[in-house]
Amino acid sequence: MTARIVMKLDVVERTELGDDVARLVFRHPRRPTLAAWTPGAHVDLRLPDGKVRQYSLIGDPDDLATYTIAVKREASGRGGSRLVHEALCVGAVAHVSAPRNNFPLAPGRAVLIAGGVGATPLISMARELVRRGEDFAFHLCVRTADSPFAIMAEAVAGERLSVHASSGEGARRLDVAALVAGLAPDVHLYCCGPDRLTAAVAEAAEGRDEDTVHFEVFAATADENYKPEPFDLTIASTGRTYRVPAERSALDVLREEGFALPSSCELGVCGSCECGYTQGTVIHRDVVLEPSARQHRMMPCVSRARVAVTLDL
Repeated sequence: MTARIVMKLDVVERTELGDDVARLVFRHPRRPTLAAWTPGAHVDLRLPDGKVRQYSLIGDPDDLATYTIAVKREASGRGGSRLVHEALCVGAVAHVSAPRNNFPLAPGRAVLIAGGVGATPLISMARELVRRGEDFAFHLCVRTADSPFAIMAEAVAGERLSVHASSGEGARRLDVAALVAGLAPDVHLYCCGPDRLTAAVAEAAEGRDEDTVHFEVFAATADENYKPEPFDLTIASTGRTYRVPAERSALDVLREEGFALPSSCELGVCGSCECGYTQGTVIHRDVVLEPSARQHRMMPCVSRARVAVTLDL
């Protein structure tokens, strides 16, 4: 896998949507078109202090003149959204990667479930489903019905959108278990949002075909009981083996040995460092790979192996 291209794009539009949400539009200063993308894709923003954050594209994939994202300022976050809000005004230059899609839209009927900012990757999916004429429903959980994300989603999904507000006039919570239980087996389920929502959807979807259940998360899942163990890492092309100590990642060791793997979040969230493996039992600790892909792909920034693994490098 090659490193992602990072472009210097101009911020040509910024709209304050309320509730500390800003919509940003980027355009290349010279090129009329940007790299193509598909619904569910995200870009990396490389911020002035060196932080890298991922944001879903919410525009129209047919419009390659611009990229559009929506960023909510999170007071309790790691500081990335604050920097976006403070630094990226109209006229600023942003370092933006080529898009990547870890959350692709499959053909067929779909149900989209989002919580708050988790609506962003599903908005572009909804636009594509409308274009295809597919049967779908969009359930959005927000604090109040006038949330900026609800307004953006309604503009795309129309009557297919059901807003579940936890407070305010017309408050009604989503009954995840009842919704999922009523779905036909061939319906694809897409979910993005806070841990509480994704956990509820995952529990309700137990027993469904795993290839029809798709999640996108913006933070790695904490596991305080996990104890990393050392393991051996063999390179298929050379046969050389390297030891990965318990306190280091496979990505760290690979870099030290001269392998220039791309990376971004190094939390198992963005998918930048994905590589293949041919032998071994991998302990997958990312939140990106689909179950079927885990049979031959891994994220060396967080995933490890029992005893040994052979990488397809």
